[in-house]
Amino acid sequence: MSSPSRDVSGLRGYAFDWALVDVETSGVIARRDRVLSVAVVTIGPDGKQTGEFSTLLNPGCDPGPVHVHGLTAERLLGAPTFEQVAGRIGALLQDRVMVAHNAQFDYDFLANEFARARMYLPVSQRLCTLALNRQVDPPAADMKLGTLAAHYGVPQTRAHDAVDDTRVLAGILRATLREAARLDLPLPLVACPPRQDVQFTPQPPKTPCAYRNPGRAEAGGPLVQGMKIAITGETATARAELVARSVAAGLNVMSSVSRHTSALVTNEAGSTSAKARRAAAEGVPVIDEHTFLRLLSDVRAGTPHRGAAEEAGASEGVASVSEAAAAVPGNADAAPASTAS
Repeated sequence: MSSPSRDVSGLRGYAFDWALVDVETSGVIARRDRVLSVAVVTIGPDGKQTGEFSTLLNPGCDPGPVHVHGLTAERLLGAPTFEQVAGRIGALLQDRVMVAHNAQFDYDFLANEFARARMYLPVSQRLCTLALNRQVDPPAADMKLGTLAAHYGVPQTRAHDAVDDTRVLAGILRATLREAARLDLPLPLVACPPRQDVQFTPQPPKTPCAYRNPGRAEAGGPLVQGMKIAITGETATARAELVARSVAAGLNVMSSVSRHTSALVTNEAGSTSAKARRAAAEGVPVIDEHTFLRLLSDVRAGTPHRGAAEEAGASEGVASVSEAAAAVPGNADAAPASTAS
């Protein structure tokens, strides 16, 4: 039977499968710096621990502030790379709510590490215990992990150690969930769409479009083969899949926006990306991903480029001549060969 400090099975509306995460890093900029160690502890809806994984990582770079995390280059030498353990970490995160203290930090670093490994971080929701405790507002001096651990009576033995920090986080989560339930507070869950960082995503080869550009997409109107389409921002559908489906439908997927662009696909209405800014300046129509996928299922026929049309016509002409020759009586060359039995 679970001890009172661990049992959260009676907290309806607060029971999830959790994946508690802590990373130690070589710096604070996720796009530039690397993860040096990672720990994941999984907890069931009843608060019981169901799994644990931790490892040092060889980042292939300077480990940064050793005085903070204690991870020297010598200690990390011989450790696996993130890519080598990404699958195991992903399996623990899959179908669970990711939990971390200042979760945006850990989430961003993991997302970038998964992207470097050409994988997607399998997290659809995350919970920040810092944000949750700001709602609960316990009588603690501050919201640091160590301070909250002392307040909730959770022992902490090694600060800035990924394994110990994750176990401390588990105790803080259980205690905070009980307080949130007592106060009837909603959990500040954050939705996490798939992260697609073009810095690490391999670019698919450009496929020449066989159709002329018919111009701008009309509001509510159909897509037409040959339209020049650009995509920016995060999408629920993998970027490579969107590109492949667009090309297969006869659209011309561009890597930038110009006055010739037919439409820009984005889920971020207020995006400030270079593509979005150029689209606004040029008056290029903007379509969200859901609408684009709906229109993509019924793309109208376009006008082939002259070369493509002539090639198609030539092929049709050859077929017609062959058929005509086969119809001439006594033409042995055109007659189908007999099949030996």
